[in-house]
Amino acid sequence: MKIVFATNNAHKLQEVRQILGNRFDVVGLSDIGCTEDIPETADTLEGNALQKARYVKEHYGLDCFADDTGLEVRALDGAPGVHTARYAELFGSGATHDSNANMNLLLHNLANKTDRHARFRTVIALLYKGEEHLFEGIVEGEILPERHGDEGFGYDPVFAPEGRGISFAQMAVQEKNAISHRGRATQKLAHFLLKNE
Repeated sequence: MKIVFATNNAHKLQEVRQILGNRFDVVGLSDIGCTEDIPETADTLEGNALQKARYVKEHYGLDCFADDTGLEVRALDGAPGVHTARYAELFGSGATHDSNANMNLLLHNLANKTDRHARFRTVIALLYKGEEHLFEGIVEGEILPERHGDEGFGYDPVFAPEGRGISFAQMAVQEKNAISHRGRATQKLAHFLLKNE
């Protein structure tokens, strides 16, 4: 089954392909000739995911899914949240989609906080056979005081999922995918597609 994932992020595309396995032929935006920078101007994860999926459907006529992910830190009133990917760009050094700058700003903002609880939340919006569907995946955890590990991407070196004692970046890909926010949302997506194909 072929389906478009509305992303140009090679890390996300690889992660979702690994989670879905050979049941689906997942193609990215470059595979359908989409080189535009799709707007993400909503103020919620759900809104951004729907905005991207609708853009692909309207401009390319293809069923597709899109995701948006937020890191929600309790001591920062849920920030960076919907601004997770552009945290430093919007509120710090001005670097664009720079993971190190994002982590530096996050660790700086948490320097004097004792509550380090955080959660990753992914929302996937699917446009399929004329209908819209949303799937959510959440993983609870905490922000570590410093980076650990070399795997993964984004905030993985500073996020430790609950009960694991290590960061996402210290986990093997399969271990992370089994418990991650994106993994959980993608499993719900896969279950729906297999049931309704």
